[in-house]
Amino acid sequence: MLVRDAMSTIVLTIGPTHTLRQAAALMSARRVGAAVVHDPDAGGIGILTERDVLNAVGRGQDPDTERAHDHTTTDVVFAAPAWTLEEAARAMAHGGFRHLVVLDRGEPAGIVSVRDIIRCWAPARQRVPA
Repeated sequence: MLVRDAMSTIVLTIGPTHTLRQAAALMSARRVGAAVVHDPDAGGIGILTERDVLNAVGRGQDPDTERAHDHTTTDVVFAAPAWTLEEAARAMAHGGFRHLVVLDRGEPAGIVSVRDIIRCWAPARQRVPA
């Protein structure tokens, strides 16, 4: 099975000046665990995850004043739609993260998460006799 079969095509994109509270509210409303951060001034794509927000709040930072750009991962590992789920899982395990931004022709086409991979693998694993 390929990343394109598992990824969510709902890509929440936010700007670098969104507050953490705004980002969290948008992620919650869309029921996603990560947002792509598009920063035209920095010239790239980053990712802000629910864990980034949680870590900031846990350190006592104010989610109403902290900006996404200060908590965004910018050295993002991108997946291709044609990657296998094994390749995606290996990249996540190696990098210690739970989300991959999927790029198609240089543009965000989706996000694949550990949860997406498990959803795809679990039914196949259940059919295998023990």
